[in-house]
Amino acid sequence: MAEFRMPSLGSDMEAGTLLEWRIAPGDAVSRGDVVAVVDTFKGAIDVEIFETGVVEEILVPVGEKVPVGTPLARLRVEGEPAAAPVAAAPAAPVPAAAAVAPPAAVPAPGGRLRASPAARQRAAAAGIDLATLRGSGPQGALTLADVERAIAVRPAARAMAPAERLAGMRQAIAAAMLRSKREIPHYYLGTTLDMARALAWLEEENARRPVTGRLLAGVLLLKAVALALRQAPELNGHWLDGGFRPGSGIHVGTAIALRGGGLVAPALHAADAATPDQLMAELRQLVQRARAGSLRSSELADATITVTSLGEQGVDTVYGIIHPPQVALVGFGRIAERPWVVDGRVVARPLLQATLSADHRASDGHRGARFLALVESLLQEPETL
Repeated sequence: MAEFRMPSLGSDMEAGTLLEWRIAPGDAVSRGDVVAVVDTFKGAIDVEIFETGVVEEILVPVGEKVPVGTPLARLRVEGEPAAAPVAAAPAAPVPAAAAVAPPAAVPAPGGRLRASPAARQRAAAAGIDLATLRGSGPQGALTLADVERAIAVRPAARAMAPAERLAGMRQAIAAAMLRSKREIPHYYLGTTLDMARALAWLEEENARRPVTGRLLAGVLLLKAVALALRQAPELNGHWLDGGFRPGSGIHVGTAIALRGGGLVAPALHAADAATPDQLMAELRQLVQRARAGSLRSSELADATITVTSLGEQGVDTVYGIIHPPQVALVGFGRIAERPWVVDGRVVARPLLQATLSADHRASDGHRGARFLALVESLLQEPETL
């Protein structure tokens, strides 16, 4: 029997509130299905399941806040036998006087409440304790209608108010970054990238496209980082249980500022294999859904490195703090024309400051410098990205 647990959606999450179940006992589920909605400081997150099987039992009711790692449901995976049903003891004869008693959810002989299978299934999915209800069926048995009435009058699970969410997010981010600076031996590298070729190619490429299909310079940066990581795998992964675990893919987390404050860094999955057009489309969708509070759990938990850019805010250089359990963060500033030496002459060129914050337990300065050099080299051939 597998357990579906409250997922960790980043090192800054300690607990989540279950807002909605989208499954019930007996439902078949497949890996990647959205089975619940969990409220966190990052918004109401669609939570996916990572097993394939049949739901046996719901363990946590809607509206309850539980720590990361708490079992939420039990799942019977392929090949496991179904749980043996609990046999109800034969009902004893009911005296005539008892027939006029008010209906109630009374235990059958043997201690088991009388309830229809549909009522049991609906109550389990909604987190309703059958023992707290009164039955309207024969001999006080609980019916599906009894359960539906109880759900209708139950207060709905409350999502956090914006001010509450922002305050909680600030505290959670601060705690995670404090732990990162305390536990991770950071080293920092920086370089200047000549963006002339990349911007010239981008201008020519966008001139052939409709406005809605144009690319941003940031997409070229994301693709260059993803491709460079193929040759610098020690920067792509997580530090867990005292050791480095390489990422199962190159999933680039991109920092997104939320309306009203706060920050999330959902992942662009398999960014190295995506074309710039695909990355542009995925990035637009991520930004929209992040600001609408409708991200998926895999997008928040799978990132193997983070890229942050504050160029639009006029910042020249970003020195980032690694988001644990990741082992590296890449920062980009603004692209601005500055003096640059080309073929022995000082000319004005569009330059960009790039930085790397990396974990010295997983890599060293030599490998970090090689990574930045790879990013620079890739941007000099933008047509190959």
